[in-house]
Amino acid sequence: MKLELNGNQLYVATGGKAFDASLPTVIFLHGSGLDHRCWAQQSRWFAFHGFSVLAPDFPGHSLSSGKPLESIEAMADWLWQLCDAVGVQKAMLVGHSQGGLVAMQAASDQPQRCTAISLIATAPAIGVNPALLELAQTAQPKAVDAMIEWGFGDAYRFGQSSVPGQAPLGIGARIMRANPLAVDLAACQRYDGGEAAAAKVDAPAQLILAKHDKMTPYKLGATLQTILPNCQSLETVDAGHMLPIEAPEQTLALLKHFALQQL
Repeated sequence: MKLELNGNQLYVATGGKAFDASLPTVIFLHGSGLDHRCWAQQSRWFAFHGFSVLAPDFPGHSLSSGKPLESIEAMADWLWQLCDAVGVQKAMLVGHSQGGLVAMQAASDQPQRCTAISLIATAPAIGVNPALLELAQTAQPKAVDAMIEWGFGDAYRFGQSSVPGQAPLGIGARIMRANPLAVDLAACQRYDGGEAAAAKVDAPAQLILAKHDKMTPYKLGATLQTILPNCQSLETVDAGHMLPIEAPEQTLALLKHFALQQL
């Protein structure tokens, strides 16, 4: 789905079905340097099982034009502007990594509009290695290589794929090389409001964390279980940081179970 917002052309994937704002809405928020494609399997299931789906490319990413947003707070505000533009009053928010920070901030800003929240491979704060941030600013291909090396679990680095015929490492690298990775990483590095935002999220919450996450370590993400007022589950997946791509079926199964409980 293409639309115009604040003078920019945006692309929002809808899971393969026309968007219908009258249905329960699930919004999928991608991580740093990524886009809607990381949610291909999850967004399609929800779209064909009674939900409406929004999986946007953030401004300046892939098929969305405009200047990349430079703060998590600006991304959260933009998210609700997008919802207003398509007639969505309330939604379940699903965020991976940076997208999880955006989901928490958005739910904190307008709690009455968040029906549930699922936070995947994220934490109250996402520290970015200064060397990685410098690479992203001066030599993006090398930064992407580092992200791929650290973002996926060991099996993927030896050629495993959960999706036959696809090479997630290559696909992920190609997407990140074309997107404003440095801007995203800097936004994560500067954001210090995650703990305060999480404490204001009254909606039912789910945590899906990766056992072998080298980018947002499990122990940091797990602290959200005691901060979120209504955390209903903490699930652990035997994989690396890129859960929606690396373990798409397991991630989908956990999302389905949680979302269906909220109906």
